[in-house]
Amino acid sequence: MKETLLPYHAPGPQARVNTVARWVFCIAAVTLLFTWNYAAYNDHPTPLIRSKKDEFKKCSVDTYRATGLKFLDTAERPPVEEYVLRRNNLAKALAVEEIDAFVVEPGYTFSYYANVTQPQWEVWEPEERPFVMVIRPEKLSDGSVVANTSFLVPHFEETRARLLNMPFEEDIHAVTYEEHWNYYTTLYESEIWGETLAPKLMVDEEMRDFIQRGFATNGFTVVGLSGEVEAVRQIKTDRELGILRAVNTGTVEAIRAMRQCLYVGVTENEVAEVLDDTMRAAGMDPFFDIVEFGKSAALPHGGYDGSRKLEPGMFVLIDVGSHLYGYSSDVCRTFYPSFVPNPPPSKYNVTEQLRVWQVVLDAQDAAVKAMVPDGTAAAVDIAAREVIAGAGYEKEFTHRLGHGIGIKAHESPYLNKGNFGATLRPGMVFTAEPGVYVLNDFGVRHEDILVVKEDGEAENISGGFAKSPWEP
Repeated sequence: MKETLLPYHAPGPQARVNTVARWVFCIAAVTLLFTWNYAAYNDHPTPLIRSKKDEFKKCSVDTYRATGLKFLDTAERPPVEEYVLRRNNLAKALAVEEIDAFVVEPGYTFSYYANVTQPQWEVWEPEERPFVMVIRPEKLSDGSVVANTSFLVPHFEETRARLLNMPFEEDIHAVTYEEHWNYYTTLYESEIWGETLAPKLMVDEEMRDFIQRGFATNGFTVVGLSGEVEAVRQIKTDRELGILRAVNTGTVEAIRAMRQCLYVGVTENEVAEVLDDTMRAAGMDPFFDIVEFGKSAALPHGGYDGSRKLEPGMFVLIDVGSHLYGYSSDVCRTFYPSFVPNPPPSKYNVTEQLRVWQVVLDAQDAAVKAMVPDGTAAAVDIAAREVIAGAGYEKEFTHRLGHGIGIKAHESPYLNKGNFGATLRPGMVFTAEPGVYVLNDFGVRHEDILVVKEDGEAENISGGFAKSPWEP
């Protein structure tokens, strides 16, 4: 039996309007929900915040570029002659120390003498098969001493080693071994030692223990890095100083440019991101950021998650590093954003902050005056520490004064109050970074890069010292 068909009535104009409205509402609701969930899932900021951060980045980069980036003029990529000079300086030091050879595997020191950078050495560094550079002093007929360099390398890797295009004026000399051979006796029995029966090797501080033990148990006398050999990397050449001046001045100038663009509500993480992009505008490669607002800065190297938002009355502490031609910057500034008036309103209650800021600057000045040839590393630290202790903040200065800097951000000698054994020499480059950290309140640190001069106090090569919390 067929069902009775009901008559069809076409919808009127009002019904059609209601249907369209419902569809539009549904589509809008679904779109809004999807966008909200996507932003929440990916922790993306809202379009308004994105726009403000984009403006922040543009302001920072444009302000930085407006300086003309003249600081880059002192930097030059090291040519082959620079590496020849470094190896020859090493050879002279080996002769003074009566060491038959310096041995080093891929790492920072290897890079210093042979320009093999991180991406190139990574494929070698973890290998159980040693790849070792051996630098020996050779005395010429005129009495001068030059470097004679060989490489201990697996036979099947010899060609790959040559393709590294290391900075040598002639083809490299390789001592090769097969995998079933004893690597260490292969080097010991090679012709490079002449009549020397028990070659004395000085090993780099980065040399892995099993390789050191391999040499020591197969005919070699092994000693650790020290003396004149260690000083070769510590005393910078003119080209090194030019690069260090450029990268550290450029880093400080990036902080100064970025500061002018800060705004209330920006987070520490957002500042780090924009600062990195600002430094990249000069061709530098940032590798660490410590950005701390207010009480976050009471922890010298951070520890919070970077989500703190900038508020009026907060100090901003930024410690940051970048690379240029393989050399490091490492500088720190503590300051107020440009939107904080000078002097600040009394409601901010920053009297102690301002006092501590000046105490830390005075401590840095004392350290610079103590950074002279034949002084000790300890004396520099103590000079700064006495100023801070005299102001009543001895316990709030919780770390050493500084460290050497070069292709690594932290190199020897280290400026701490117990290091009386390290003597300062012209050409050594250090950080001077005193700090005071008032737990759960605020922190202040000033860090600049200084080179020890032949006479007088050390020279600032990081764009000049801070002048005030408004002129960092």
